[in-house]
Amino acid sequence: MCKQCRDKSAAILTARLFCHTPCLKGTYLLETAMFLSHVLFSAGTQRVCVIFLLPLLLLTETAELPSCKESDYHFEYTDCDVLGSRWRVAIPNKPETCTGLPDPVKGTQCTFTCSEGEFLDMRTQECQKCVAGTYSLGTGVAFDEWDSLPTGFISHGININFGDTYTNCSNSTWIPKGDYVASNSDECTSTLSYAVSLKKPGSVSFQYFYPDSHIFFEFYVQNDQCQSTDSQRRWMKISESDWDYHYVELSSGNNVLYWRTTGFTLAANTAKPVLLKNISILGVSYTSECFHCKPGTYSDKPGAARCIPCAANSYSNKGATACQPCEADKYSGIGSGTCLQRPPCKATDYFYTHTPCDSSGQTQLMYKWIEPKICSESAEGAVKLPASGEMVACTPCNPGFFSSNTSTCEPCPHGFYSNGTECSECPAGTEPVLGFEYKWWNKMPGNMRSSVFSSEYSSTERSTGWEVAGEYIYTTPSDQDSDYMLLTLTVPGYSQPHSLSEDKERVVLSRITFVFETKCTADCKLYFMAGQNERNNMMVESWSGTIGKQSYSYLIKSNNTVSFTWGFQRTAAFSMKNEYSSDLAKIYSVHLTNAIGGVASECRQCALALADSACVPCPPGHYMLNGTGVCKSCPSNTIIRPEQPVGKEACIPCGPNTYSNEGRSACMSDCTLALHHKGETLHYDFTPLANVTGFQGSPRFTSKGLQYIHHFSVALCGTENRVLASCEENVTESKRGVKGYICQFTVVPSEIRGQSVVSSQPFSIGDTLIGVSTDHKFDDISSLDGNFPVESELPDVIFYYRSRETTQACKNGRSTSIRLRCDPTVTLKDHVSLPSKCSEGTCDGCSFHFLWRSQHACPLCSESNYKEIVSACIQGIQRTTYVWQQPLRCTGGVSLPSQQISACVTLDFWLKFGVSIGTVAAVLLITLICYFWKRTRKLQYKYSKLMMTAGDKECELPAADSCAIMEGEDAEDDLIYLSKKSFFTKIKSYSRERTSDGFDSVPLKSSAAQEMEMN
Repeated sequence: MCKQCRDKSAAILTARLFCHTPCLKGTYLLETAMFLSHVLFSAGTQRVCVIFLLPLLLLTETAELPSCKESDYHFEYTDCDVLGSRWRVAIPNKPETCTGLPDPVKGTQCTFTCSEGEFLDMRTQECQKCVAGTYSLGTGVAFDEWDSLPTGFISHGININFGDTYTNCSNSTWIPKGDYVASNSDECTSTLSYAVSLKKPGSVSFQYFYPDSHIFFEFYVQNDQCQSTDSQRRWMKISESDWDYHYVELSSGNNVLYWRTTGFTLAANTAKPVLLKNISILGVSYTSECFHCKPGTYSDKPGAARCIPCAANSYSNKGATACQPCEADKYSGIGSGTCLQRPPCKATDYFYTHTPCDSSGQTQLMYKWIEPKICSESAEGAVKLPASGEMVACTPCNPGFFSSNTSTCEPCPHGFYSNGTECSECPAGTEPVLGFEYKWWNKMPGNMRSSVFSSEYSSTERSTGWEVAGEYIYTTPSDQDSDYMLLTLTVPGYSQPHSLSEDKERVVLSRITFVFETKCTADCKLYFMAGQNERNNMMVESWSGTIGKQSYSYLIKSNNTVSFTWGFQRTAAFSMKNEYSSDLAKIYSVHLTNAIGGVASECRQCALALADSACVPCPPGHYMLNGTGVCKSCPSNTIIRPEQPVGKEACIPCGPNTYSNEGRSACMSDCTLALHHKGETLHYDFTPLANVTGFQGSPRFTSKGLQYIHHFSVALCGTENRVLASCEENVTESKRGVKGYICQFTVVPSEIRGQSVVSSQPFSIGDTLIGVSTDHKFDDISSLDGNFPVESELPDVIFYYRSRETTQACKNGRSTSIRLRCDPTVTLKDHVSLPSKCSEGTCDGCSFHFLWRSQHACPLCSESNYKEIVSACIQGIQRTTYVWQQPLRCTGGVSLPSQQISACVTLDFWLKFGVSIGTVAAVLLITLICYFWKRTRKLQYKYSKLMMTAGDKECELPAADSCAIMEGEDAEDDLIYLSKKSFFTKIKSYSRERTSDGFDSVPLKSSAAQEMEMN
């Protein structure tokens, strides 16, 4: 028996055929308290109910219960069968209270519906109009009161569990706020869901306010098969200035609606929540009752499909048919359910403005109450509105305008310029510099619009948020401190002057510069936004608190950026009060260049065409001489200053190891380089590193545990047709992105988008190459060795880049240095590391430093990088092999020469040859020694003979008898020597002539011979 459908009261004769919870497949139920058989069976997703009514006498206990009145029960329909039929049955409001319920009757077809403003009367089963004070969507339901989550809505947070990081997100849910429901603003994922079953195709619509791109906001629908909405259509657009309307068609059957947000407040500020209101769902089977109008709304006629909000200074209660005016000393806003006491008027409740100038050049100073006026002038301590009508002199017209006969400022005709007084025609050889320059504020310029936006209430008639005040334009006090005071400037587009030639490398089309200040006592904030229109402008910069008078410039690089919005909010915390009305923002001047439809405050020298003296751009690489229309070529390897190509100072030399492009608008590097180092020239080729490369820093976590990573994209070098590095966000539909040499964006790993990561916050950190050098400092950019300690004798090659976009923190723009280091052990092309002291690549947010290790960062190999090894001569063959010197610090370049083979002579031949030569040399040496020894003995003999003939005179040589040799001297000497025995003869005689007594027998010689023997 199906317990969910059983009526426990056995005394009640009823036929309850409607089950809120279906029975199990194949089961049946039998009401034991009556003779009513209700057979229920299921086939697939359809259920069929068959009713058998049997007569039965009442039990004795039922006689004691009273008969049921119409107020004791209500009607409901059973589920539809396969034929599309259903039954209407009576259901008691309370069990065991009465008896005699109406019998079940045939119901309307399941496709039956009522129109808007009608409901289905279950008694008559006919559509009836809603009475005044109520409304109906016919086949739909609406949710416009959010004092609590309506029945059927479920909200829950998803815990963050990443590695060792765990964050409890159970409290990160959608919170009802009365008129709307607000999402979480932390870094958790929060889901709001609602399940509905449609009997026919329908739709869902709602209003949302999505002001902060630091929150991902998606809406999607799942059907019976758990199929979700297309991932490309589920992401909501950013809505900076108004409530947006979203509409999605629904299929028949079960639909589960999901609103999901995920915050990633990487900055210190908290993200602004997403707001939802007025959720409407069409396609349900029927509406059996009308809904009462909520407080602050009314419907004055029967058959209303929606309620009308009460006007300001009126109110209504729930189910009102008309709004009641507030008492004289009370006030209310639009759609208010109560009236509030009017506070005494203060000086911050009014503002001043000027009337248009009259014919005498005078203007009236006018004072006005802030609208809607909520203060009371009659209350105790209230101030009075100052008297208006004081005449003051008009401020001059803005540059490019002149004062007409009616004392109004009119724009100068084309080809004319002015400083605000009278128009003058540009001289021959010049052209007007078009743009908009506002520095006097007599009245609101025609292309500017002021408005007030409140995230709580929205009205088509917006009050003034900014008011002109002569020398500046300022924010007026608001009704609520959380209101956004908006000022929007719109232009049709941009056009470069004739003096500037078009070039794709010149990405800057225009520049907007404004001077401002803020004075605050609370947490006020001034936003500057840019984009296609006021609704889709993206925030560029913001300033918090009191800011002194200063200037800010923004470079415009796309013709799609034609709308600029300044938004001022006194406090982010919602409050119905205006206690910070004295907080204000002032803008003193706004200057936008190269705007189509602009006016000229000056004329610029231009080159003249020979035919008609019209302005033409100088050829690429040329500048104009001052005071003439003559173009002169800049020196080689220079580019032209885009702001004003007049004078030689317009030529800017390119940095070291770079060259100018064909249009002379940018300096480039073809990825090749020649450097002198320790007496030799090193050649580099970084072409393998020229393709766009991506790398990232280490993962980081916010205080809530949300993981995020800074990702970088680099295009190191290349020619004019190179592919630029690109960074793009995928949070919003605008897909805002930047391109250049190097850029950064933030990556948040996520599974909620149907993709692996979510990217946001793209910005350029290098769109101009300014030089390539081995010096550690260039153009005020330092690449300190302390960030990356030196590891070898080879110098690091450093690429220096600069970004021209300025921010509040980086007033001179951002800069980047990429240090290329030779490392033959690294084969990957994207081995890029960040400084250990600055894990995000920067320590101050303005100067970025990277180290790129690669074998392709090594110099090209040359002949000095290898050596030769000569082998021994083997069998008449000798081999010469070439090998790289180690450690190898080069790549590419020359190749190793192939092995050389040459003929040679073996060692045996040279040994024999050497021995022969040695022998001959030894014989010759011995012969020479013998010869000179013999000559020396002759000289000794002559000397001894001379000494013997000297007589008794000691130490005195005899006088020479003759200067010639005496006859017979040589012969005698020869004879003596011939008579001398040889060495072998002496040995022989020694062995033969020994006597018996053991003594040698020696022949006697002459005294001269004996003397020579002794010598």
